[in-house]
Amino acid sequence: MWSLLLLWGLATPCQGLLETVGTLARIDKDELGKAIQNSLVGGPILQNVLGSVTSVNQGLLGSGGLLGGGGLLGYGGVFGVVEELSGLKVEELTLPQVSLKLLPGFGVQLSLHTKVGLEGSGTLGGLLQLAAEVNVSSRVAVGISSRGTPILILKRCSTLLGHITLFSGLLPTPLLGLAEQTLFKVLPGLLCPVVDSVLSVVNELLGAVLSLVPLRPLGSVEFTLATLPLISNQYIELDINSVVKSVAGDVIDFPKPRKPIKVPPKEDHTSQLTVPLYLFSTIFGLLQTNGALDIDITPELVPSNVPMTTTDLTALVPEVLGKVPPGQQLLLRLQVKEAPTVTLQKKKAAVSIAANIHVLPHLPAGTPAALLELNGVMGVGVEAGAPNISLLSNRLSVKLASSFVHPFDVAHLEEWLSDVVRVAYVPKLNVDLDVGIPLPKVLNVDFAHAVLEVIENAVVLTVAS
Repeated sequence: MWSLLLLWGLATPCQGLLETVGTLARIDKDELGKAIQNSLVGGPILQNVLGSVTSVNQGLLGSGGLLGGGGLLGYGGVFGVVEELSGLKVEELTLPQVSLKLLPGFGVQLSLHTKVGLEGSGTLGGLLQLAAEVNVSSRVAVGISSRGTPILILKRCSTLLGHITLFSGLLPTPLLGLAEQTLFKVLPGLLCPVVDSVLSVVNELLGAVLSLVPLRPLGSVEFTLATLPLISNQYIELDINSVVKSVAGDVIDFPKPRKPIKVPPKEDHTSQLTVPLYLFSTIFGLLQTNGALDIDITPELVPSNVPMTTTDLTALVPEVLGKVPPGQQLLLRLQVKEAPTVTLQKKKAAVSIAANIHVLPHLPAGTPAALLELNGVMGVGVEAGAPNISLLSNRLSVKLASSFVHPFDVAHLEEWLSDVVRVAYVPKLNVDLDVGIPLPKVLNVDFAHAVLEVIENAVVLTVAS
């Protein structure tokens, strides 16, 4: 049995309130256990520390693999001394089984259970087979690396040899005791490096939290750890800062929420990621800053059933545009001068986009004067599926900024403008939003296909372990 104590911090998670604007990750203990187990099964830990693995059979690394004739523990290897003393050599090692228990406010108790199988010739001839249980106990402290990531530091490692079982053959008690003493001396040097390698893998996975996620042409999001990890009895909690930068490297800063976010409780055997309103607002802010929310809507972008000529427009407001030449095609120029307002409420998400709308004749050359200039506010609903979001046009309210002749009631134009925005502008926004909402990477947990819940000022992603 290997016992590993990870001292993550001396505090337990907060009472469901996200005081900062960071992203809150609650990683179930099952994910840590799977990460370690997977690294032992398919990763390089055992290969690098113990030798070449060429076969795995029902959890055993047999004579043709790790502990076989040419392996580190075979004849002439670390356990060559065992053969000299008792005629034994190591043939098998049971693949370690991982179990762990979180200790709130203290650390993690990690247990790895394994058995070592030995074979040799008995004193009276015939095959001699025995197995020894192994218990490695390690104490690990938490520090901060030079990169600003959490790092696990091995402080103490001791190995205890458990029960030795004789499966076949005869072995005199003195030789059995000598073999036991030799194993007791050799095992720490053999298995403590395995523990150290396990920590290296965990450190690498934890280090992935600190990452720079590109947002294609918009900029990037840099994730950093705000505090030391906190521990409850079921999960590890990470408070992750999100620093959003433009392509030029400027930090994009938006107003912080006035009240802390009330994070819902996490169910057992699930991991949870809470993405604050700040990150959604920032993505739309980047789109606005880069001009990605502006558009010239020409007749080519609009289906034929949506009118886009001066004749159609005059029919809506004849008192204003009665003298405009008929039959000319129209161009709508939308310019968003300020960052959209994102609203996240319980089970509801919406975006409000304020834009200047210029209605002009669509001419092949020259710069025509605007027939109408309107100030519009587009309210769009949000359909979210991690990590992408898509928009649906809900409504468009407009007011007149200036006209070709005199002020008039713009109510007759709202339905027409809403149709144009729905068929030409919203699809364009959805293409721009294909960059998605960047998510931090924690212990390889895949939040891209999580169940999504909208709460007050945040979105919660939940994935089963």
